[in-house]
Amino acid sequence: MTLEERLAFVNDVMTARLDEAAVAYEVNTAHIDTRLVDLADVVTVPLTPTLAPPPDCYTTPVAALLQRAHHRLLSGGWCKDALVDEDGARCMIGAIRAEAHGDGGLESSAVSVLLDAIRRQFGDDVDSVPSFNDAHGTSRVPIRMVDRAAGHADARGP
Repeated sequence: MTLEERLAFVNDVMTARLDEAAVAYEVNTAHIDTRLVDLADVVTVPLTPTLAPPPDCYTTPVAALLQRAHHRLLSGGWCKDALVDEDGARCMIGAIRAEAHGDGGLESSAVSVLLDAIRRQFGDDVDSVPSFNDAHGTSRVPIRMVDRAAGHADARGP
């Protein structure tokens, strides 16, 4: 027998077994009273899903800022090649800047910790946070790095 013939034979045998199992299921469950459920009665979600801000887990100012920036990226969107795009999505630095509320020292410290966290994972050849942000096509890695940097900042302490 060729491979194709054997595969066709096995396919026929498995189809017969599945048909037998379907009949056995119908026979074994015929006595169970069932009623149709309307999914509209079961599944309820808000029309506009929103992420609730996380509780402040971190006590250090830099870690708390990075946590807020992480939440802003999750809820407001991530972008590249701009601090803020036309839809309001932000890059990593744009999110930090927005959450720093004008505190340049805090913003600078957060960006420094973020760059340190990026270099720990991706090596010392990463030039800057903007170049790292813009090198990615999706938000997954940049957003994860902001969250990781919050943990690093908390571990460093005040």
